[in-house]
Amino acid sequence: MNNSGKCPVMHGGQTAAGKSHANWWPQALNLEILAQHDRKTNPMDDDFDYQAAFNALDLEAIKRDLKKLMTDSQDWWPADWGHYGGLMIRMAWHVAGTYRVSDGRGGSNTGNQRFAPLNSWPDNANLDKARRLLWPIKKQYGNSISWADLFILAGNMAYESMGFKTFGFAGGREDIWHPEKDINWGDESEWLAPTSNRYESDENRESLDNPLAAVQMGLIYVNPEGVDGNPDPLKTAQDVRTTFKRMAMNDEETVALTAGGHTVGKCHGNGDAGKLGESPEGAEVHEQGFGWANPQGEGNAGDTVTSGIEGAWTTNPTKWDNGYFDLLFKYEWELKKSPAGAWQWEPINISEEDKPLDAHDPSKRQNPIMTDADMAMIKDPIYRKISERFYKDPEYFNEVFARAWFKLTHRDLGPKSRYLGADVPSEDLIWQDPIPAVDYTLTKSEIADLKSRILNSELSESDMIATAWDSARTFRGSDFRGGANGARIRLAPQKDWAGNEPERLQKVLKVLENVQSNLEKPVSIADLIVLAGSAAVEASAKKAGYNIDVPFTPGRGDATDEQTDAESFNELEPVHDGFRNWLKEDYEVRPEELLIDRAQLMGLTAPEMTVIFGGLRTLGVNYGGIPHGVFTENTGILSNDFFVNLTDMKYRWEPIKDNYYHLVERGTGKVKWTATRVDLVFGSNSILRAYSEFYAQDDNKEKFVRDFIKAWVKVMNADRFDIK
Repeated sequence: MNNSGKCPVMHGGQTAAGKSHANWWPQALNLEILAQHDRKTNPMDDDFDYQAAFNALDLEAIKRDLKKLMTDSQDWWPADWGHYGGLMIRMAWHVAGTYRVSDGRGGSNTGNQRFAPLNSWPDNANLDKARRLLWPIKKQYGNSISWADLFILAGNMAYESMGFKTFGFAGGREDIWHPEKDINWGDESEWLAPTSNRYESDENRESLDNPLAAVQMGLIYVNPEGVDGNPDPLKTAQDVRTTFKRMAMNDEETVALTAGGHTVGKCHGNGDAGKLGESPEGAEVHEQGFGWANPQGEGNAGDTVTSGIEGAWTTNPTKWDNGYFDLLFKYEWELKKSPAGAWQWEPINISEEDKPLDAHDPSKRQNPIMTDADMAMIKDPIYRKISERFYKDPEYFNEVFARAWFKLTHRDLGPKSRYLGADVPSEDLIWQDPIPAVDYTLTKSEIADLKSRILNSELSESDMIATAWDSARTFRGSDFRGGANGARIRLAPQKDWAGNEPERLQKVLKVLENVQSNLEKPVSIADLIVLAGSAAVEASAKKAGYNIDVPFTPGRGDATDEQTDAESFNELEPVHDGFRNWLKEDYEVRPEELLIDRAQLMGLTAPEMTVIFGGLRTLGVNYGGIPHGVFTENTGILSNDFFVNLTDMKYRWEPIKDNYYHLVERGTGKVKWTATRVDLVFGSNSILRAYSEFYAQDDNKEKFVRDFIKAWVKVMNADRFDIK
């Protein structure tokens, strides 16, 4: 008898079998990314301070415990050669390795490997065991160390327990508490779909779709067997170069990371991968979060199946040495198949003493292996030259790898001011985007005087607001890069970005520099840019009848050209800004989707995005002064007119051409205003319309102004980690 009709809730309503909003309306605008880190999912108390908790941590004690863990082999998941180092390094590497420079997303900063999809990616097979091995330590040290920090620290201690001296470690990564399911990891609907899905041209391996870095769905980097599983080291080298470049690594760092990661540990492919069970997210409840259950033999130890490739890279896989390059250059290598049927490279006529011991039977020795990516390190001419230097100069290799590993595991942690702990390196690194500290303070009267000087200059209020916005909008909460601090908008490459309107920008900077030169205190241009925009917002609110102070906190420094990695900052160039109604060119992605993506990177919620958007329209700061979306007859006054007129039914909306509309008076047929898609979505999308109607209400006029100012200050201070 089928009892589903008696079920008190909709059958399948809480599982994948249930129909979701997206199933019914696949083209609907998805705003969930703006609620990605909603406090409601976080079990911590509102006043929990992770920085204080980590600073109180006995860092040396947890490091000792982690090193002890490395050789404490557990029966339920025996360690290779009695050492978990290789497993922990792979876990840390795969946590950090999802980072991509294009949008700063991915990486180690949130502990997102605990959740789908990352916890169930094919390339992360059996890392669920690494995380479970760490649980006793996490349980013991509790809230003093996040999972995100623990993953990276475990990788560091794994290396140190095998004889390598790391460059350092910094804490400061706070955990998330639900999946980052709205991150674009690719459009494929199947794991390891052909790479052709991601490339505009198969011949041009740099044509990999942005913002992606991995070559296939479910991989961290490249396919270890070769492109689409077809061995060809020279072609694989092209994928490796593109992938690592999109992770902010140059060729030397790429070779160092490949070699350093493969100096220890092994690959696992001693069995049929087709017999493995479901991934953690799809496994039955009795598996308790474990995936890839293996029915073959013991199911672990010597029977483990992970990548399908089987074997260690070096003679001594639990010791840090130069063995990777020793074997790579000493022998000729030939293609063979692993027991799992995967392509791998093995040495020809290798001497018995160069073979590593079997990971679980010390009476046997096994052939070492290399992946197609490893062979690329000697087949690609550029990589080979670097590999030869590392081979001949192990100390140089150690130094380059130490720095590259630190960069890999800390790239998305943000500026050095966010680093916590006694093991933070003293050296300032260019990829940390250093900014000089300032040593001045400003009193309320001095701030008021500065506002007066700026407002009485030749600058228009819209120019001040636009420049402050352009300076701050580069901030990315994904990797904590960009923002107004440092005033890099006055340096290459930002000063020449089309989206910053270089001619207008130079006019504003010249006036502010003149103000600066007449001050008794050495106030930074970064502070003056933000103060000018805030003073203009304050003046615009006053015109609307609201005498509200816009809070300003000084303390920003001015970066120099020498402190700016211009090439890496190219990745932060805005190619769209819905807030200023600008697109650099036409894109396949709808403008409203681009707006939401930018708002999420800036850390804005849906209500904050809405109020900022409407306010900037009435302030008249559209790119190039275009009128689209400026639904007010009082431009320059901070009012809720955008929402009032958008929701007023005396107007109708006529599509004229792609991304261009007329708002027409119903009675007269007169064109009242022009608009773009990104303007009208605030009336067409049911969620955004609800916010628009809220701010259009007669009793919310002042609330609109106050909420705009609050959101404005949030954007201006997004990169001020010293005042969080």
